[in-house]
Amino acid sequence: MIYTSDKMEEAAVLDAAQLMCASARTAPKTRGIDNVKTLVLTGDDLLALADKMEEIDLRINSGSRSFLSRDAGNLRASKAVVLVGIEKKTYGLNCAYCGFKTCGECTENKGTCFFCGTDLGIAVSSAVGTAANLRIDCRVMFSVGRCAGEMEYLDGDIIWIGIPLSASGKNPYFDRK
Repeated sequence: MIYTSDKMEEAAVLDAAQLMCASARTAPKTRGIDNVKTLVLTGDDLLALADKMEEIDLRINSGSRSFLSRDAGNLRASKAVVLVGIEKKTYGLNCAYCGFKTCGECTENKGTCFFCGTDLGIAVSSAVGTAANLRIDCRVMFSVGRCAGEMEYLDGDIIWIGIPLSASGKNPYFDRK
């Protein structure tokens, strides 16, 4: 059997995405509470997210284009995107780092627990470390995550970060304009 480079690179990206999800899952978490969610989008689902990014760009930028459209182009140049998210919950520490006196106040006022961002950052770092070890090009994009939040992929209040993946002759996430 003959395997073309296109097919092998696509398989490598999907293998990497799978391992990135495992890396995010096994990353250390505050108090051992696991609020991490992961998804992998390819094909039409990836393109639908890129379309949503351009739609949001036009909506929030009064009809002009910004970095969201640029990042949507990067997403279109990708074989897959890994979404790493954290469900917004509190951790019961009442540390007031979120700006509220208690975790109850934070929840009541729809605040964001400091440790959600911390755990999300650690999970994303673990995932991109895996991609780097596998020599798969990637870039952490809050813009992809911000737009994924409007797609409502999963139930719950989830903060997403997007990590587009590519295996090509040139990394599409550098020399961006």
